[in-house]
Amino acid sequence: MADKKNTWKRFVSRGLIGVGAVAILALIVVAWMPKPVPVEVSEVQKASLILAVSEDGRTRVKDRHLVSAPILGNLARPELHTGDDVTEGQVLLRLVPAPAPLLDPRSRSAAEAKVTAAQAALRQAEATITRATTAAEFAQKEVARQRALSGQGAVPPQVLERAELEAKSRTEELTSIQFGAKVAASELEMSRAALGLYGHKGSGEQLELRSPVQGRVLKVYTESEGVVPPGTPLLELGDPTALEVVVDVLSGDAVQIPQGAKVEIERWGGEGSLRGHVRLVEPSAFTRISALGVEEQRVNVIIDLDEAKERWQRLGDGYRIEAKIVIQELTDVLQVPSSSVFRLGERWAVYRVVDGVVATTTVELGARNDRAFEVRSGLSLGDRVVSYPSASLSDGTQVIAR
Repeated sequence: MADKKNTWKRFVSRGLIGVGAVAILALIVVAWMPKPVPVEVSEVQKASLILAVSEDGRTRVKDRHLVSAPILGNLARPELHTGDDVTEGQVLLRLVPAPAPLLDPRSRSAAEAKVTAAQAALRQAEATITRATTAAEFAQKEVARQRALSGQGAVPPQVLERAELEAKSRTEELTSIQFGAKVAASELEMSRAALGLYGHKGSGEQLELRSPVQGRVLKVYTESEGVVPPGTPLLELGDPTALEVVVDVLSGDAVQIPQGAKVEIERWGGEGSLRGHVRLVEPSAFTRISALGVEEQRVNVIIDLDEAKERWQRLGDGYRIEAKIVIQELTDVLQVPSSSVFRLGERWAVYRVVDGVVATTTVELGARNDRAFEVRSGLSLGDRVVSYPSASLSDGTQVIAR
């Protein structure tokens, strides 16, 4: 009986030892088995793809007028300061002509030539106003016609939007030309006044420089009294409620920007973004040295704001902004995140996830922006790809989505 008990105990003991050994061996095997790599996974989907150029820019007063000294004279101390509002016809500065130019025939001839030039500039401005008025009236009629057709469903909404944009541009252009005409008329008046002072030797008569427009003082160049030669800049005037945005872009990007392209103004200091459109891509480029010391050919893009003035009224001349200029907007495009794509030789590739295992898949890409790539071939809607591929991945690697 005792032998049977001892035999049973030895059997149980050996069985427990065997089970323990198997368990330890299983743990070792499990420990040495490759673990799935945690990755972020994105799904291939169809959505809109916006192609845009993003660059820093600055605001600029559209219409500005530089007040300069018409003749040699003694300038009285200016009473206006930067930021002061002025009305049309208000006296800006007073200038007492110096005796010397009153007896100088050459100066008199120059003053007469200036009057003639001012008269020609005014006639040209008046003719331009006539053309701009006709264009603005036609644009408004076109808006009314397209609005009626759009109400009947005869034209798409984009046609009406383009007509409204054209009418807005023509109205703003007319306002700008009228500003220029007022400046030309003021220049003519100043030139005639300066010419009238020649021959009044030692009269001590003051020449009053008046504001041709209603606006604000943007800059005071001369803040103290003293003698100023002809052509010396004295004040700069402008209307801060008529702002435009200037953005310089690479010339390679500029050729892709269509006139009227939509623009989003970001990081301008207020809430949200501001809408605008491209009014002009300047035809001439200029050279600028980049932060890396590389010469770049840049082109100025002029943008008009489409928002109500109440939204951006705190913006001023020369304020910094960031502009996102939309070059093209594609709809219903098959796309993947730009972070998921990598180079494989001379082709592009992604890691496609199939049943928890990655497989290298070459793809053909099309349009792209800073967030996504258009996929022309290689992937299908609903495929899953690794969002941020790392060096630890290769064909056959097991992964687990985070």
